[in-house]
Amino acid sequence: MKQHGADVVRDQAAEWFARVQDAPQDAELQAQLRQWLAAHPRHREEYEQLGRLWQAADLIPRQHLEALCQPEPVQRLPLPRRRLLRQALAAGVALAALGLGWSGWQYQRLNHHADLQTALGERRQVELPDGSHLELNGGTHLQVAFSSGRRQVLLTAGEAMFSVAHDVDRPFVVDTAQGSVTVTGTRFDVRLDPERTRVAVEQGSVRVRGAGDSLAQLKAGQGSHIDRQGKVAAPYAVDAAALTAWRQGKLVFDNATLEEVVAEVSRYRAQPLRVAPGKAAGLRLSSTFSVDDTDALLRALPSILPVAIKTYGDGSSEIIAK
Repeated sequence: MKQHGADVVRDQAAEWFARVQDAPQDAELQAQLRQWLAAHPRHREEYEQLGRLWQAADLIPRQHLEALCQPEPVQRLPLPRRRLLRQALAAGVALAALGLGWSGWQYQRLNHHADLQTALGERRQVELPDGSHLELNGGTHLQVAFSSGRRQVLLTAGEAMFSVAHDVDRPFVVDTAQGSVTVTGTRFDVRLDPERTRVAVEQGSVRVRGAGDSLAQLKAGQGSHIDRQGKVAAPYAVDAAALTAWRQGKLVFDNATLEEVVAEVSRYRAQPLRVAPGKAAGLRLSSTFSVDDTDALLRALPSILPVAIKTYGDGSSEIIAK
């Protein structure tokens, strides 16, 4: 019988999973795996599902797992380790379906709680039990609280990119001090600043809600923000790739004022940075820099704009007009 496409991908994922388990330190194998995972979103989805089931198998009594992995009576020769591992993966699925180990994994998936934080300049990727992915920018703090009817994140500082696994029965809600962003499955960025919460959608759609009835529905390529009073701005076009270039370690400025540049760069520096008010603050800059070397930006600025950099004894720096 001909296999369906999903079955073929599932079998391929099991083969890759088994090979990596057999040789976890094989750099060439890891590179080949990354290529396969990047070839199609379904590849990563099936592979990560196997990883979660493999972890769930730890909850199953060893004798049950061994019994299910035993060769059938007609098979006289011992199975190679890879074949046994693939049977163990299948066993994890079968036992989960029977309730042996499923309850523990399912409980974690539905009732996950976590407190996530990054230091200044640090970037971190996190996978949640429901399959959603989070990418945290530096200086970010958020709390995750899953329940049977809701997946909730409270963002209290910083910025995060959310790749949300679709679940129509459990909306994914990101709350900040100014409002909330609700989705069932999409890809979007939320940034919390002192004066506002900014939202940019890369894929899918989200609902942004502020105070009272203030809300906006955003689709891919659109953004909005919520001000301190809870008012939601009407949707506007955004360059999501540029706004989230920090994920690749880049800062992208497109005709930004120096005041805006300093505010952004300060998110990645331990030493204070400011710009003198007046002429210098209003100068505009279009360029790309590394978030990991903001000193390079300061060194380059005097050759790009008519400014000078003053460094003080406390380690702080100030940009002044020439």
